[in-house]
Amino acid sequence: MFKLSVDCLNEILEYLEDDMVNLHSCLIVNALWCKISVRIFWRNVYNYKTSNYRTLIACLPNESKEILYNNGITISTPTSRPPMFNYAAFCKVLSIDKVNYDLELLLYNEQIYTQSELSDNAFIVTQEIVKLYLNQITSLKYLHLREYPIEINLNLYPEAKVCLKNLTELQCNSNFSSEFFYQLSQICYNISILDIMAIEIISEGLTDLISVQKNLQSFIIIQFREMTDLTPFMEKLPNTLIRLNILKYNFISLYFITRFTNLQELRLYFYYEEYFIDFEKLQYSIFPNLQILKIQCKCPRFELLIKFLENNGKNLKECYIGDFYGDSDNSLNLAIAKFCPNIRRLSAGFKNNELETMKIVFNCCQYLEGFIIWRGRDFLNEKEVLETIVKYSPKNFYEIIFQHINIIYSVLIPEELESFFINWTNRVPQKSLSLVIVNDGSNSLDTSDGNIEIINKYIELGVIKKFEIYENFENEL
Repeated sequence: MFKLSVDCLNEILEYLEDDMVNLHSCLIVNALWCKISVRIFWRNVYNYKTSNYRTLIACLPNESKEILYNNGITISTPTSRPPMFNYAAFCKVLSIDKVNYDLELLLYNEQIYTQSELSDNAFIVTQEIVKLYLNQITSLKYLHLREYPIEINLNLYPEAKVCLKNLTELQCNSNFSSEFFYQLSQICYNISILDIMAIEIISEGLTDLISVQKNLQSFIIIQFREMTDLTPFMEKLPNTLIRLNILKYNFISLYFITRFTNLQELRLYFYYEEYFIDFEKLQYSIFPNLQILKIQCKCPRFELLIKFLENNGKNLKECYIGDFYGDSDNSLNLAIAKFCPNIRRLSAGFKNNELETMKIVFNCCQYLEGFIIWRGRDFLNEKEVLETIVKYSPKNFYEIIFQHINIIYSVLIPEELESFFINWTNRVPQKSLSLVIVNDGSNSLDTSDGNIEIINKYIELGVIKKFEIYENFENEL
């Protein structure tokens, strides 16, 4: 009987990393399949279910079990026998927030605790599970520590130095104690992705952590409340960054961005246009490797953006510019057509008198694959957009996303929609369509039963490979 080699089987099963149902089936094939599958099955806490935590509780050392017992916490486990594997050691992706949330849900399902007891008891169990992880994991890659009510005191966990040595991604809050960040700075030197929620203050220890990183490539900072100026802190970031994502509620100078000449992705999400005052300096900067540009919610003056695209548009693969209230500009769309010939994915709005501009974009951007098209009172209607797409879009084009930015009523009738699909099937080469509707309460094309019937018909025929409806598309952008 033919048998797969261990390396080959391991490579195959890796494809099931996010398919917990089939991966679970692999656990019971034989001993070899089980040994390989179990490491993948327990790798990511975001895939855990209630049964996973019952198993972890069975793995707790006697000291931890005694702590639970003394606090009156009783959680049933799958078996009284010793666990077959050291499951906690397989974890590579750890979200303490997720663990705490799941444990609170587990205790709730036990139906023996009052509402006031749930949070306290979940907190205690989480502490013991975290101890287990830090003592058993040999190489954690991702740590999410944001909403959990305590920080990890690494001095209490000697094995944490081994666990966190190879950490590559960290999500946390800015106001954690300097001691916490200082402890991390003594262990973690290879963080490549740092995701910070700015709350109240920026801990001095966070600067220490950043200063020892050898290869920080991605920095994300999200700040919703007003706080002290973050500019001095941001100026400490190393020039190794290739991805910078800033979501800010108040002003921050943008001049420091000019240092990051290796940037491949830049996202600026600001709530007020005046926060872009420094873009007058940024417009002349050159980022030779920039491939993704996202400037959303509010944006700089269009003449500044056009100059920026003139300097940096040649290598752009994705471009999303404009607020979510329909502030588009014809000159900007023409600049995208002129300066961004290699664009693959674009978000843009075309006013009622700008149909020719849309055709120019299609003609100049021959690598375009997907379009996020704004829909609103002043913009082209769906019939005009679809007719233009089927006639003028490049041969690799396949994705249409209607982004509704204010409440409107669709005038597209089923006969017009079917006409589009018929014409699409006559294109050479024909590519299966992806159709997405982002609906903010508008009476869009998907609210018509006739249109939905047409869409389902062409899904069955294989003309549409994906059809989805979202209420909010910001995270996708």
